[in-house]
Amino acid sequence: MPPVAETVLDEVEAEGGEDAGPGPRTGAPARRGARAAGAAALLTAVLFCLATALSRSHPFGPVTRNVVDLGQQYLPYHAYWRSFLRGETHGDAFLNWNSGFGANFLGDVGTYLSSPVDLLVVFFPADRIELALYVVTAVKITAAGAAMAALLLRLRPGPWPVAAALGTAYALSGWTFNFGSTVPMWLDGLAAFPLLCLVGEWARTGRRPVLGPLVVALAWIANFYTAYMATLGAAVVLAVRLLTAEETATVRRRLAGALRAARSVLVGVGLAAPLVAVVFLGTKTADPTPEVTFAPAAWTDVLARFLPATASTASPALFIGTPALLLALTLPFNRAVAPRVRAALTAAVVLVTLSLQWEPTHLLWHAGASPNGVPYRQAFVLCGLLLIAAWFSVAGGVPRPAALLAGGALLGGLAWAARGSVDIDRWTFPASGAAVLLALIAALLALAAARREPSGAVGGNHRDSTGTAPEAPTGDNRENSTATARQDSARTALKAPARPARLLPLLAVLLLVAAQAGEAAVTGKRIEEQQRAEVAWSPRTGPWHEAAAREVARADAWPRHRTDPGEVPGGNDVLLVGGQGADHYSSLTSETTSRTLVSLGFGAYAKGRHPVTLDNPVTDALFSVGTRMRSEPAEPVRQDEPPRATVTATTVPVPPLVTVRPSARPAGPSGDSAFARQERLLGASVYELPAPRRTGRALAAHCPAGSEVWFWAPEYRGTATLAGQRPVRFDGKPPAVSAAMGALGTVPASGEVRIALDPEGRARLPREPVGCLVRARLDTAVDRLTATGATRVRTTGHTVTAALPPGSTGVAVLAVPRISGWSCAAGDADLRPARAYEGLVAVPLDGRADTVHCSFRPPGLRLGGAVGAAALLALAATGVLHRRRSRG
Repeated sequence: MPPVAETVLDEVEAEGGEDAGPGPRTGAPARRGARAAGAAALLTAVLFCLATALSRSHPFGPVTRNVVDLGQQYLPYHAYWRSFLRGETHGDAFLNWNSGFGANFLGDVGTYLSSPVDLLVVFFPADRIELALYVVTAVKITAAGAAMAALLLRLRPGPWPVAAALGTAYALSGWTFNFGSTVPMWLDGLAAFPLLCLVGEWARTGRRPVLGPLVVALAWIANFYTAYMATLGAAVVLAVRLLTAEETATVRRRLAGALRAARSVLVGVGLAAPLVAVVFLGTKTADPTPEVTFAPAAWTDVLARFLPATASTASPALFIGTPALLLALTLPFNRAVAPRVRAALTAAVVLVTLSLQWEPTHLLWHAGASPNGVPYRQAFVLCGLLLIAAWFSVAGGVPRPAALLAGGALLGGLAWAARGSVDIDRWTFPASGAAVLLALIAALLALAAARREPSGAVGGNHRDSTGTAPEAPTGDNRENSTATARQDSARTALKAPARPARLLPLLAVLLLVAAQAGEAAVTGKRIEEQQRAEVAWSPRTGPWHEAAAREVARADAWPRHRTDPGEVPGGNDVLLVGGQGADHYSSLTSETTSRTLVSLGFGAYAKGRHPVTLDNPVTDALFSVGTRMRSEPAEPVRQDEPPRATVTATTVPVPPLVTVRPSARPAGPSGDSAFARQERLLGASVYELPAPRRTGRALAAHCPAGSEVWFWAPEYRGTATLAGQRPVRFDGKPPAVSAAMGALGTVPASGEVRIALDPEGRARLPREPVGCLVRARLDTAVDRLTATGATRVRTTGHTVTAALPPGSTGVAVLAVPRISGWSCAAGDADLRPARAYEGLVAVPLDGRADTVHCSFRPPGLRLGGAVGAAALLALAATGVLHRRRSRG
């Protein structure tokens, strides 16, 4: 777009009385940057909301947005974050008492909630948490668009409306709609990439040595996972700039710029270490997911993802808008751009694209571990590089027809090669074709406007007196003086043309924005609709959750005993409605928690990282669950309506949170079934464990009359039906899902147990799939543990103190999984790492102590604090040295 477009917009703003004369304006580059960032932010917000409205999604429609982890993880975590910030939780920043019977909360904060934008949830009421999360998502996306627009103008002067349009294209890329908008924590990396590129520019030119590390620290604190990818991407951009910019034309200056950038990154990451170290060590103790072998996507699918309205988790989301992609493709052929700039940027784009498909570089992008689920999480970096290439091609003026034709040929070849991809949607080619048409009309208008400029005007595509393309100005002074000269000359030239001619560039900009905006809105709409149709979803929060929350608040008796909210649609129930249950879905779910609970008969999703509640009286006794909620849905759960249910609470006697066992080695029956493990941990035999006879699709056994039949088969998928009772569903699907133990009914007077199986596929059963619970035995065990257990339990944010009966010997057991970070002591002894008792926290007793004390500190906090303190000293020293040099 010729600079006359920018000048026209400047003069339109000045018609109200501001001087529009030919003299230079004070602070013009800063004003253009602010205009571009503001316009990109506004346009991004409007288009994101429009796409949501077109798909009829909440909050602009009745349909849920809570697909996959958005409903299972991020919504519950933001609900808990709001309660935590308002002081309404039992835990503190170290420990979350609500989830997983006690979970490392600081690790989850660093994974999901540490972005400053997430603090916005505190301003929303509890029943508007979905709206709060949507606002958080929109603000992050908007910030990414504004940051990219500002970066583009910093890299090279040009028309700010075009920079705003390209900033919006970055923020509303296919990656954002397909991945980022449903994984809000990744959006911090989307905003971090242009900010880190800006840090690279400061380092290259020797500016802002203190602010740079602070920006790096903010990016890594907000979400270190995507910040790592953004840092790699910013390093690529910095390398291009060091090789092509005039200020770094010598080896010495290039090396100095690179070292300054490295210092900013090291100090910034060091400042973030107190949180990053906790998350890093948390991943080391997290339940491991199955190893993934990277398989590159078919190139047909990769090319298809550059086009609008395509969605997939198996290929990289690379849509940036067809007009922006066309501009990027013109760069190699745009002779108005210096050859070394064209070569370096083109090489960077090509190499990064190839790096997505090669396993060694794939592992480098993902810090050495191929991720489960989306394998192309780094694709936003390539989107950013493409838009930087597009900006360099258009900043000096619309590309000449030859470059446009060459870029159009590449775009046509790309679309032709992608035509057979399974990712192509029925909206893809119509949306792309309409955008190309508008973009071509915009280009023709811009070229017509450029031809109308007098020969004295500066701007557009031109060559200098030597016949070579001029180098893109990069230094601050050069940028300001060149931009001012171009603007002044164009403003002088505009004194002559008639008003219709002056409106041509403005109309061209509007058509470009319309093309980008239309494609983005259509893409967002179609991706949301495809996701709702093809992946798992959770309903909107509503009456069911509100009823459960009221019942939990009324019955909560922590720490006298736990209150489990039972099953509420959406997962991570306790984070949404309160209580202290087993539900915990996190990337940092401890392997100890997962394996301990699954071994006791609890179910689990997400390859073990999402243990769920178990309505079983034995495990309720083991974990001191005295009050349990049960829900009866009023109707089937739907996508377009919040669910309703009747919620009831049942309270039964259970042992206290801290009990005393006779020895460190549990007594009880041998065996590896969940029934045997429950009995060993309880210290009593409460099940009859028959050896069932299997005949075809039926099991037969004999149990005491009146006992309760429980079926345990973690890998079984299908139904199991006790004769005379209703079928019970089990959803085992290894390795992703472990089915929970389930009650089938009561043993008849005859004692005969007959279970009909209706499996989906092969019925894989353990050696002891059936246990018959005798309630009288369980009541006796509960009474014994209560009589010998703690007489009083007190908890704070991350500590537990229990008073024991005098002379207690053996081992005190805290009904909390023994995850890394727990330290305990009996009496006045010093805290030491806690022992384990069948996976739970344990403290040896010698008969002399009548109290036990346990405290939790997230692993990595001390190491991270030391690194952070050293980085803070380094930052202070950097600031002092810079000030002295500036004064000198």
